[in-house]
Amino acid sequence: MKPKYDYEIETKELVKVAASGWLGTAMEFMDFQLYSLAAAIVFNEIFFPNASPAMGLIMSMGTYGAGYIARLVGAYIFGRIGDKVGRRTVLFATITLMGLASTLIGFLPTYQEVGILAPIGLVVLRIFQGLGAGAEISGASVMVAEFSKVKHRGLVGSLVCLGTSSGTLLANLIWTIILMMVSKEDLLTWGWRIPFYASFIVMIAAILIRMFVKESPVMAAKGKLLEEERKEKAQGVITKTRKKGKKSFLVAMGLRFGQAGNSGLMQTYLAGFIITVLTMQKIVATNANIFSSLISFLTIPLVGYLGDRFGRRKIYMILSLAMAVYAIPMMLMITSQNIVLLTVGLTIGLNVGVQGLAALENVALTELFGARNRMTLVSLSKEIAGLVAVGFGPLIAASLVTAATGSWVPVAIMIIVFSLSTFLSAYVSEDMTGRDLNELDDAM
Repeated sequence: MKPKYDYEIETKELVKVAASGWLGTAMEFMDFQLYSLAAAIVFNEIFFPNASPAMGLIMSMGTYGAGYIARLVGAYIFGRIGDKVGRRTVLFATITLMGLASTLIGFLPTYQEVGILAPIGLVVLRIFQGLGAGAEISGASVMVAEFSKVKHRGLVGSLVCLGTSSGTLLANLIWTIILMMVSKEDLLTWGWRIPFYASFIVMIAAILIRMFVKESPVMAAKGKLLEEERKEKAQGVITKTRKKGKKSFLVAMGLRFGQAGNSGLMQTYLAGFIITVLTMQKIVATNANIFSSLISFLTIPLVGYLGDRFGRRKIYMILSLAMAVYAIPMMLMITSQNIVLLTVGLTIGLNVGVQGLAALENVALTELFGARNRMTLVSLSKEIAGLVAVGFGPLIAASLVTAATGSWVPVAIMIIVFSLSTFLSAYVSEDMTGRDLNELDDAM
């Protein structure tokens, strides 16, 4: 597919945009990984101390889901602002909202200090955190893709996804250091607060870089194209039938659903499963996530390059089908309770079924939608699917495993279902690799 327009962007400007997207995404994933690890490791004791360990984990995952409901609202609000005012404005607002909310979680009183007000405060801040996160990675992905040259769009766009690895790596490193150096009593008293204070530093760094980033070239061209369209309509000229975009939106949600579902289970729920059900040391889960994040610095750009080379649709199908086949062997490796097998099994799963798919998603969803409402539709498709898959997936998994008296089978089945949903969505889609991002209407 030969695009009608290619961008002439200075390398220096592209580097700033890519760095801005990387840092913002790192901020988002560090915040949410900090929270998910805290939910799995300590929140059941700090905010839900009267519940049983299994029920405490379920309630912690429930507050995790509350943030994803807020993400949907934020996706619409900031998505509309991004399409009407500009991507740059949104990226300032989202990073600030996320960073402040995450930092304030570290200042919350515990249940022992204020009773029910403690978990209520946690949910409120989680909601504000989610409002900002609802359009952060979507806005960053759209921005970077719209700046990138067509032939390298997948590779450059995947660099935003490196922020997920950076954020996950940083969050797990912080938690690992704390778990190694702080006693159980100190962890529950003040140690758990330290990771959330670190969010403030990343927020400041991201804001400083975004101060020097220009607006997307597509936004500049969009105004001219919309004006031309209005003139044509006023003159009674109809050049083509406007596409409805229904199929693009459904395909985008399907692609996102599988990736997000796998992420919620492997990056969030399994941390609690390893600690609560397998009764292994808390540091085992964080170490596995650290190793996986390091490997993904190779996986993500490789998948981005392969998407450019062979088409994103084809690579989507290969990775998602591979993850569906791998789900049962992965859970067998994890439940062996052998630390090496557990780490290798989880690392492969995360790099194939989460990070690999995310490297494609950042650009594929941008290409599915037209410039008219791209940021709104990318944000909504990601967050509607994420609300169901990530917001409630860990909660459902925790409930099913508890009902199945600790069996890993429900987790494997859920991973298979999530992965096949992405495979089928890619199968029914057209390959939009290299599409002209100045097109006003959606691809399908």
